[in-house]
Amino acid sequence: MMSLNKVSINTALPGKSRARILIIYTGGTFGMNYDREGVLVPFDFPYILEQLPTLKNLALEITAVSFEHPIDSSNVNIEHWQLIGKIIYDEYEQHDGFVVLHGTDTMAFTASALSFMLEGLSKPVVITGAQLPISEPRSDARENLITALDIASAKQEGMPLVPEVCIFFDYELLRGNRSKKVESMQFDAFDSGNYPPLATAGVKIDYNFSVIRSAPRSMKLELRDAFETNVVILKLFPGLNRQVVNAILTTPNLKAVVLETYGSGNAPTLSWLIEELKLAIERGVILLNISQCPGGRVLQGRYETSKRLQQIGVISGADMTTEAAVTKLMLLLGQYGPERTRDLIGLSLAGELTS
Repeated sequence: MMSLNKVSINTALPGKSRARILIIYTGGTFGMNYDREGVLVPFDFPYILEQLPTLKNLALEITAVSFEHPIDSSNVNIEHWQLIGKIIYDEYEQHDGFVVLHGTDTMAFTASALSFMLEGLSKPVVITGAQLPISEPRSDARENLITALDIASAKQEGMPLVPEVCIFFDYELLRGNRSKKVESMQFDAFDSGNYPPLATAGVKIDYNFSVIRSAPRSMKLELRDAFETNVVILKLFPGLNRQVVNAILTTPNLKAVVLETYGSGNAPTLSWLIEELKLAIERGVILLNISQCPGGRVLQGRYETSKRLQQIGVISGADMTTEAAVTKLMLLLGQYGPERTRDLIGLSLAGELTS
């Protein structure tokens, strides 16, 4: 288990009962600064407090835990997901909401993974970050963090307004497992093409309650954190050759493939491609069809170019993102094995797909 550092930020007003929020700082652009060679590297959480003194003026009880060695999100792996999930699980009863500070590059993968890991979640887990370091004058880090804290603490009649894993970025709150990073040079880094925003932050925060998940009837949180790593993504493109496809599909111990197809789930009708996919399925490999398009859904059988996929046993991923598909496959395979995964992969477990 990786080491953690813990910081308490007493912002509660004397004699007042305030929401208790846990900030989990993993690293990322949010808290970066320039080293001696002029390269951006992640810094420890106390550095963020120096840059954001207004954090202490919020009427909240805030505790922050940070990775002992904050990381660039390009280095995020399953071990980090497991650590974040365990922190939330261990601190669940002591806090009303959680804010995860995370780099943008793999944020959608982490959000998707946590949504499947935290079964029975009934409190907000808001993931946010920044496109510019908090030390920069024009940084988006301050607004993103302050609003994320507001959302994580928001309640109505004693119940959290957003009891799910979500991403807040550039004035929009998105369902975590519906999100994708779509921009690296603008502040609006994330989009959820197949699902509307859960809230929009302006002068006030407007919540779209009709699309926010209801808290589960069972309030008991369960942590699922066993992952199967023998999962790959195979993206189709004109000119893809058989040797490459065969090398991927015959990878030793391969358990599942996210097949990124065209449009509404279409693939070339090349006989060798269908044969390679069919042989993989016969070997027990799960093939999940996900569209390369940021919006829309897979409709296997609508066109001739997807009908053959349906006939050989490729499973439709409906309108799941690639990030949700990969993390869902890894978790289901790790928790339940291939047979149960085939039964569950097409079902909406955390709002990740439209039935």
